Amino acid sequence: MTEQRSRSEAWPATAPLAEPDLDVLIVGAGISGIDAAYHIQRGLPDQRFAIFEARDRIGGTWDLFRYPGIRSDSDMHTLGFPFHPWRGDKAIADGAAIRTYIEETARTFGIGDKIRYRHQVLSASWHSADARWTIRYRMADRTAETTCRFLYLGAGYYDYAAGHAPTFPGQHGFAGRWIHPQHWPDDLDVDGKRIVVIGSGATAVTLVPALAALGAQVTMLQRSPTYIVSRPARDAVADALYRWLPERAASRLARWKSIAYGIVTYRLARRQPDRMRALIMKGTRHHLPDMPDVERHFTPRYAPWDQRLCLVPDADLFAALRQGRAAIVTDAIRAIDPEGIVLESGGRIEADIIVAATGLQMKLIGGIALSVDGVPVDPAGRFIYRGMMLEGVPNLVLAFGYTNASWTLKIDLVSRRFCRTLGYMRRKRMAVCIPGRPAPDVAPRPMLDFDSGYIRRVEHSLPRQGSQYPWRVRQNYFLDLLAFRFGRIADGVLTFRRAEGGEQR
Repeated sequence: MTEQRSRSEAWPATAPLAEPDLDVLIVGAGISGIDAAYHIQRGLPDQRFAIFEARDRIGGTWDLFRYPGIRSDSDMHTLGFPFHPWRGDKAIADGAAIRTYIEETARTFGIGDKIRYRHQVLSASWHSADARWTIRYRMADRTAETTCRFLYLGAGYYDYAAGHAPTFPGQHGFAGRWIHPQHWPDDLDVDGKRIVVIGSGATAVTLVPALAALGAQVTMLQRSPTYIVSRPARDAVADALYRWLPERAASRLARWKSIAYGIVTYRLARRQPDRMRALIMKGTRHHLPDMPDVERHFTPRYAPWDQRLCLVPDADLFAALRQGRAAIVTDAIRAIDPEGIVLESGGRIEADIIVAATGLQMKLIGGIALSVDGVPVDPAGRFIYRGMMLEGVPNLVLAFGYTNASWTLKIDLVSRRFCRTLGYMRRKRMAVCIPGRPAPDVAPRPMLDFDSGYIRRVEHSLPRQGSQYPWRVRQNYFLDLLAFRFGRIADGVLTFRRAEGGEQR
């Protein structure tokens, strides 16, 4: 590409990049990547950037998952972009609507031209001599390379190729159809079928009422219960705000109302778990007044918010159970036979289709091989700075959202902080930014204070957080807002260097 070519002109989707260098390379065209791209364009319009997306469509999570009923597990006033507020009818929205919203956002702000589809990043190698990342990526059956000053990893936290799929005794002898929700078949007809959904997480509680509405007789088989909370699909307060106030004011108030509600309920759950447990069970009994053993099926062994709560819009799961279109069984699997599932209790469940809603497989940096000056980087042994950068790794941002609130809330703060950092470096004529080592009195802790199975399975491979800020990963939007938006960039932890090796802290 020559210097005269417009930066807004799209590169061919499957051709090697003509530019030898970018200021920023964003990995992933989901919520994280689109948010970062918006803030770069708005705050640093002279920065040359591109988004590499391994798949052939925009949307990330919301394009990958296509199972019946797929929907947000956070309200859209906080999951939506603050710079392009959600205006759909429902605050708990379906996956197709969310993907359309992401695509429309990218189109509105001219971000679509920056996306290079079918560009899978394989490795990223940092070279201190020229203060650049060399990026090797695959397009179809060939590989190519480009370079960038900053690498922004916005590809999420799980494996897009496969979910967590434990094997059960006798599974391969099952005569019916075995499905993982991450690979839902387009041709599946469920009308009149007996379906068992194995699992009790967000995917399972979404699938059960959706499959029942399609005419299936569904059984949700859970080894242990999950906290399940009903919430209206429409937000009455937000609807009223939009009726009576200008759109910009209404969107801001609706968003802040949802943020405050989330923080208050989370703090209540952590400080008074017994009270929160009682409130959740009160709601469950209200929706299922005649269900025998309701406590057994809906009282987890852990405290609220040790794992993420499951939201069901308009009590759809409870309605399906109450009306007899679905059932719930709490038991362990002894074996699978050709006709269904044999339970540890001695019972059995007949099935035409078994859906293994057994969870995600975590893959924090998308399987990208990182190295710094020829030395491989293992994130597992490093502290994470402000929940967004790895100790000792230059010019790299890892976008990771909240576990107790909407993903986008944290991601938008990370993008803003990243752009503030770039602006500071430009003013100071710095080329390199590296988080230093924590002080000796900073004790290591697991990166995520969460007990979900997909986290426990890979906890050993994750970075660590520290006992003190800025190494501590906080789950509080208000505190992070102050620190990310207004805290000093040169905070004494980041080291800044010029390309020739000069240093400033």
